[in-house]
Amino acid sequence: MKLDSKLFDSIRVKPDKERAAEDTHPVCDHPGCNRPGMHRAPKGRDREGEYFNFCVDHVREYNKSYNYFVGMGDEDVRSFQKDSLTGHRPTWKMGVNKQAADGPDGYDPRSQMRGRARQRAEQVRQPRQRKLLTLEKRSLDVLNLPYTARGAEIKARYKELVKLNHPDANGGDRSSEDRLREIIQAYNVLKKAGFL
Repeated sequence: MKLDSKLFDSIRVKPDKERAAEDTHPVCDHPGCNRPGMHRAPKGRDREGEYFNFCVDHVREYNKSYNYFVGMGDEDVRSFQKDSLTGHRPTWKMGVNKQAADGPDGYDPRSQMRGRARQRAEQVRQPRQRKLLTLEKRSLDVLNLPYTARGAEIKARYKELVKLNHPDANGGDRSSEDRLREIIQAYNVLKKAGFL
């Protein structure tokens, strides 16, 4: 491979001195240590978000002696632990702090929500109607029924139309035979679709 090729002409690598300057870390914060401080350690309570930069040996030493609760009394530690269960947010028992829940006019938003929920539960829900297919609509049209017709209504209409259009009921006249065939097919389509 030729290194002076025109293909390698535009590739550049920084000298080691420049790369070493970019990769440097802050110096260890432990007094008297000049090694790179690559490891962060928290500065302590009431200084959240602030960190020391230590080398490996000094961060281990710091972590062994670190105590977040140093300077706090036993009662303060218990209180802190109890508050940490709720994320240090104020809480109260249900119904105890009624004045805080009520607005200036005695308005309680929770009672209004309960009332709306009760109203929704009391309403009779209409079963959701599925969309009719084209063949089902055509079948209902053949039987001269509304699209909301179901069960007994379809059967009664089918019997009525069969009696009217059957050749035996018409004295042997076969002119209404095609209409009878359409009625029977429409009834079978609705039966298969689950309308009956």
